[in-house]
Amino acid sequence: MKSKELFRLNIGLQSLAIFRNLLKDPVIAALREYLEDLETGETARSVSRYAGFVSAFYAAGTPAFSRYVERIVGDDENPCIRLIGRGETPSPEMARCVAGELEILQAVASLTPSQLRQGLDWDGYLPEFPTEPVDVVASYRQRCENIGQYGYGIYARHPMFYISGENQIVPVHNPDKIRLSSLIDYKREQQIILDNTMALLSGKPAANILLTGDAGTGKSSTVKAVVNELSHLGLRILEVRKEQLHSIPAILDELNSNPLKFILFIDDLSFQKDDDNFSALKAILEGSVSARSRNVVIYATSNRRHLVKESFSNRDGDDVHRNDTMQEMLSLSERFGIQITFQKPDKKTYLDIVRHLAKDRGVEMPVEELEAQAERFALGRGGRSARAATQFIDSLLAK
Repeated sequence: MKSKELFRLNIGLQSLAIFRNLLKDPVIAALREYLEDLETGETARSVSRYAGFVSAFYAAGTPAFSRYVERIVGDDENPCIRLIGRGETPSPEMARCVAGELEILQAVASLTPSQLRQGLDWDGYLPEFPTEPVDVVASYRQRCENIGQYGYGIYARHPMFYISGENQIVPVHNPDKIRLSSLIDYKREQQIILDNTMALLSGKPAANILLTGDAGTGKSSTVKAVVNELSHLGLRILEVRKEQLHSIPAILDELNSNPLKFILFIDDLSFQKDDDNFSALKAILEGSVSARSRNVVIYATSNRRHLVKESFSNRDGDDVHRNDTMQEMLSLSERFGIQITFQKPDKKTYLDIVRHLAKDRGVEMPVEELEAQAERFALGRGGRSARAATQFIDSLLAK
């Protein structure tokens, strides 16, 4: 590729409109600095900028430069993909823009080290980078046709999210990788959650779910494992803390137009009497807000079935309509379409979990000794649970 062709490629990048956000990408920005410098820069500076581009590419951690371009093009959140995500058809003018810009980005993805070095008057050492053939146009077309599976923007790159202190949706960069295969027992409970989540992914009516039961029985782990199993089908999870419940209507407004499916996950849910957050969640569950969100369900876990902490003084208060008040407090759980209870495992199930974890994680110990130590460990932790089994195996591995 001659210097003139590299110059034209740089002009092509500057002409991007639909994919203009890509110019802010650190690798593409470094490439543009190099291409712009070729026309007027000194050799030493041009060599430095070429090396800076290669450095930025390697820092991105992608096996080949062409694959990097293919990925950022596919993940880009732009006006066209947002229209497609809402089920609308781009105008002919926008479609022509996309087609023209994909040709430019295909040329960028096809760049090789030797082509980029054509513009340099230097025969000394220069770093190289790997590349391989890709079809950016075909890849992007597939993403658009299966937008409900791939998504776009941050939702294309991450399966798990949380709400920041500024009420922004932020990806979890090191999510829990737990799978259902590593969760022993509770298969019936897992299947109920799987079936309901598959209904959501299929566009069928799906219920909000309340998971209750003893601590350490795997309620939260089960929800996260389901997401890991089904994220390739377009499932994402967004964790919301109790004090952020007032933000849910705004979150739903943002997610409603997204082509992916979402679980709003509220972990360890419980309320004090007269808690404002109680009223916020009740309004969401019993009102029409979440019902209008065809792509969002709420999954919550709690160690308490009735969710609201009450004392005997609550029962004997002077409220004229005390019975109505108590019923309101106790009925929140009934507003979840599905309720699942996770019971503490009995001795047999607990030891099954211990043996499975020991085998899976390479703990070598006579079975009798393993089980005896596991029982002593559980007694010291206040009882048997899946969490206690995991902590026991961790303690053995730490020795």
